[in-house]
Amino acid sequence: MSPHFPPASTPSADIRGLSLRYPQGPAVLEGLDWQLLPGQVVGLLGRNGAGKTTLLEALLGLREPSSGEVQLFGQPAQVLDDATRARIGYVPQHSDLFESFSAAQLLAYFRSFYPRWNEAKVEGLMSRWDIDRDKPIRKLSGGQKQRLSIIRALAHEPDLLVLDEPVASLDPAGRRDFLRELVGEVLDRGATVVFSTHILSDLERVAFNIAFLSQGRIALQAPLDELLEQVRAFTGSVTEVAALMARLGAQPLKRIPLEAGRERVLARLPAHAELPAGVAADRLNLDDLFTELT
Repeated sequence: MSPHFPPASTPSADIRGLSLRYPQGPAVLEGLDWQLLPGQVVGLLGRNGAGKTTLLEALLGLREPSSGEVQLFGQPAQVLDDATRARIGYVPQHSDLFESFSAAQLLAYFRSFYPRWNEAKVEGLMSRWDIDRDKPIRKLSGGQKQRLSIIRALAHEPDLLVLDEPVASLDPAGRRDFLRELVGEVLDRGATVVFSTHILSDLERVAFNIAFLSQGRIALQAPLDELLEQVRAFTGSVTEVAALMARLGAQPLKRIPLEAGRERVLARLPAHAELPAGVAADRLNLDDLFTELT
């Protein structure tokens, strides 16, 4: 499989035509295209079983796709050189820490692999998050283990940070502190951050972009504030709604058939579009978008 992506304006991650199937099972990902750019914080949303973890693992080259291409910083994800690997941070859904190590031993071990290790950041987070450096990891609480995984992923200042349900074990205060760190990574260094979560309020705090995974593909990705401003739900006869969509130049996202030749259409309006007088349309919040698009 030879790479053919253009070298100019290299994205942090570029996925094209990704499909992944398990033996004797249905496709988990099907012809998926996705691109992550420097400076983006992207929240990945999808229902349980939609394939979020599979997608993130395929993005990192941890799962071989059935077809399609994944490139990270212009290199095929499964044959990255050491310098490119050192630009990536990953926090899996389930902790993969060395339980017999102390936190200090674990961090010292990983420090040896990364020339860009930021010890001051590590010390600051260990202190602020109250993690005992000398206690065996197996004796840490679930939330402390999650924080330690995050510190390990942030310590070498990655250019691409991938997090799979990173706040599941954290209390609300811990989540807020962690989310501030994510935003700081982007604002300070222009890193790319992608994380999956089922806690929608966390996305509203930091995810400048939202990606919806549905039926094996990214159904929609856009800045959250644009989605909340531009996506509307229209209800009417099929003919009336089609004419209105054409008049507005709207992008239909989902059609829901109703009785008697009527339908409800979720559509994204062009920027700064104004609805004609007398036309009613429902605004949607993030909960509504998640329900409708996944």
